[in-house]
Amino acid sequence: MTDAVAPAEESVAPEPTPDAIPLVSDGYRRYALTLLLVIYTLNFLDRQVVNILAEPIKKSLGLHDWQLGMMTGLAFALFYTVLGLPIARLAERANRAWIISGAIAAWSGFTLLCGAAQTFPQLILARIGVGVGEAGCTPPSHSLITDYVPRDKRASAIAFYSIGTPLGSLLGMAMGGVVADAWGWRAAFFVAGAPGVLMALLAFFTLKEPRKAAIKGVPHAGPGVREALTEILGKRTFWLMSVGAAIIAFAGYGSAAFIGSFYFRNHAAEAAEAAKVFGLGTAGFLGLALGVIGGTAGILGSFIGGVIGDRLGKKGPQGQMALPAVAAIIGAPFYFAGMTAPSMAAALALLAIPTFLNSMWYGPVYGSVQGLVRPQTRATAAAVILFIINLIGLGLGPLAVGALSDFYADGLRMGEAEGIRWALMTSASTMLVAAALFWTARKTIRSDMVS
Repeated sequence: MTDAVAPAEESVAPEPTPDAIPLVSDGYRRYALTLLLVIYTLNFLDRQVVNILAEPIKKSLGLHDWQLGMMTGLAFALFYTVLGLPIARLAERANRAWIISGAIAAWSGFTLLCGAAQTFPQLILARIGVGVGEAGCTPPSHSLITDYVPRDKRASAIAFYSIGTPLGSLLGMAMGGVVADAWGWRAAFFVAGAPGVLMALLAFFTLKEPRKAAIKGVPHAGPGVREALTEILGKRTFWLMSVGAAIIAFAGYGSAAFIGSFYFRNHAAEAAEAAKVFGLGTAGFLGLALGVIGGTAGILGSFIGGVIGDRLGKKGPQGQMALPAVAAIIGAPFYFAGMTAPSMAAALALLAIPTFLNSMWYGPVYGSVQGLVRPQTRATAAAVILFIINLIGLGLGPLAVGALSDFYADGLRMGEAEGIRWALMTSASTMLVAAALFWTARKTIRSDMVS
C-alpha cells in the first residue's frame, strides 16, 4: 500500500496535504463531527419525512403508487445525483464549509415549499428542489471529515456521520406521523424544514476549512475532471463497492418509501388498537414505532459497523469488504420473515434485524472509498459513489417497488395489501447480489488502496 506523502528523508519536499499536517484540535474535531452529524440528520429527516406521509398525500391528491415512488425517489434523486459531481468539483477547490451552509439553506427552503404544494406537479418540483440542495452536503462533508481525522479512525468517523441516515429517518418518521395526525401532512413539512436555517448559520460561521492551514497560502490545485474520473473509475474495487452499495440502497430506499404503506395495508387494525393505548392516531403510532425501532437499529448498525471496520482495517482492508457481504446474507432471511409475519409486533421485531445489519456498510465502504484516491480527489470520489448509489438506489428503488406493487395488486389481482408485500420482498431479494459484489471486492482492495 502506497502512502500519499513522500518519506521525510527524500531531498524533494512533498506537497503539504491534510494527511500530513495536524489541522484541528481534538476538541474542535469532536465539535465539527457532531455538527456535521446534526446537519446530515436534518438532511435525511427532510428527505425521508415524506415516507410516513405517503398514504395521507396519496389520499389528499388522489395518487397511484407509482406516483408515490416518483415523489419519494426519482424526482429527488435525478437532480441530487446529477448535481453532486459539479458541486464536489467545486468542493475540491472552494470553501467546503460555505458549500455545506448554502446546501442546508436550499434544501430546507424547498422542504417548506413541499408543505405549500397544492398539486402533484408542484410537489414534484419542490422535491426536485430538496434534491438540488441536498446534493451539496455529503461530498464536501466526507472530504472535510477525512481531513479532520487520522487515517486509522476514518471508517468510524464516517460511520459516526452516517448515523444521520437512520437518525434522520427515525425523527422524520416519528415527527412526521405525530404532526400529520395533529395538524395534517403539510404541517409536517413545515416542521421538518424550519431547523435548517439555524444549521446553515452554524455551518457558515463555525466550520473550519482545514485546507487553508494545510496549504499555508498556496492555492489548492486539484486534478482536472478527466484526470479525477480516470483515477476513480479506473479502480475495480470502486466499481464493486459502488454497485454493491447501490443495490443495498435500491432495496433499502424502496422499503423505506413503502414500509409505512405496508403496515397501513396489512396491519391497520392492530396498529389502530395499539395507537389507542398510547393516545395517538394510527399514523402517529406507526411513525413512532417505525422510527424508534428502525432508527435505533440503524444507528447501532452504523456505529458498530464503523468500529468493527476500523479494527478489521488494521489487519488489512479485505475485512472491511467482508463485513457488509456477510451482513447482507444474514439479513435477507429476516426481512422475508418480517414481511410474512402474522402480527405487527412480530414484523417490527424481525425487520429490525436486517435494518441493523444493512447499516453496517456505511463506515467501511465510504471510508475505503476515501482511501482509494488522492486527497485532492476525495470529494469527487464521494460524489461519484453517491451518484451511483442514489441514481440506482434512491432513484429506482421506490419507483420499482411502487410499479411492482401496482402490477401485483392490479395486474395479478392480489389486492393492495399483498401487492405491496410481494413488491417489497422482490426488491429485498437483490441483497444477495450485493453480498457477492462486496465479497469479490476483497480480492482487489489492497492493491487499489492509495492512502
